[in-house]
Amino acid sequence: MKFELTILGSNSALPTPKRFSSAQILNINERFFLIDCGEGTQIQLRKYKQVFSKINNIFISHLHGDHFFGLPGLISSFSLLGRKADLNIYCPRDLERIISCMLGGFGDKITFNINYIYTNPKQEEIIYEDKEVIVKSFPLKHRIVTTGFYFIEKQKRNRLIKEKLEAYNIPIKLRDGIINGDDFTTKDGTVIENKYLTKKPTKPRSYAYCSDTAYTEKIVETLKDCDLLYHEATFSDEHEARAKETLHSTAKQAAKIAELANTKQLIIGHFSPRYKSLDKLLEEAKSVFDNTSIVNDGDVFKVENPL
Repeated sequence: MKFELTILGSNSALPTPKRFSSAQILNINERFFLIDCGEGTQIQLRKYKQVFSKINNIFISHLHGDHFFGLPGLISSFSLLGRKADLNIYCPRDLERIISCMLGGFGDKITFNINYIYTNPKQEEIIYEDKEVIVKSFPLKHRIVTTGFYFIEKQKRNRLIKEKLEAYNIPIKLRDGIINGDDFTTKDGTVIENKYLTKKPTKPRSYAYCSDTAYTEKIVETLKDCDLLYHEATFSDEHEARAKETLHSTAKQAAKIAELANTKQLIIGHFSPRYKSLDKLLEEAKSVFDNTSIVNDGDVFKVENPL
């Protein structure tokens, strides 16, 4: 079952020919979540062969343009393609007014319903849930209200041991009960305890997205033991004062959050275009948290099922 993140845009405010503004798409067992939607996102979706019709849920962290300027064009393209399915947008409250104003000026009727679900910039909340996935929003520390997003698989049930099913010839009608903890009694009255028939489920996989934010340890508990963490790293150490002034983070600060949260893997992005090379930012982050990677447009990060 897939748990796969594709980077569509990895730069901060100013896009470049090699790095578009913030956007990512997360595939969890064929559920596709678009996270932020900077300028040119739909171009990147096509470039990296993502299917437009599979995107039903979009998450916007905050209302700086490099995180949502691609949304009006994407919505317009959805409509031109004849979309009928509802589109859910999880976002700050003011986004609905902005998008409505922009789309209203086109004079064209959108062919589908848009549902705006407002995020809470003051506390952690569950904003999406289905039978497989939970998504939480949580406050970040930036110049305007901003939330991060935490995606986690739901705990699966115990797994049946195929060899035991065959050995004891267990009927199909009893298998669901065994998954839920039942023992099995053979025809001769022997009770086979559940622990010999099942094995524990795999640990739920998780991904956390921390867009624009100053360093804040308030998010550590939310991110605890996260499998894959994206944290902005706009600046290097030499520009720490600028990071503090603009309420952004340095690469080393992002790594510190990963370390405190016991994250398995850290990926950093949202780079200032001032840096011709990102080697220094990676080096600084790895000095604190070794399992760190730089994100590039088109990169794919997979979270495998743990043993």
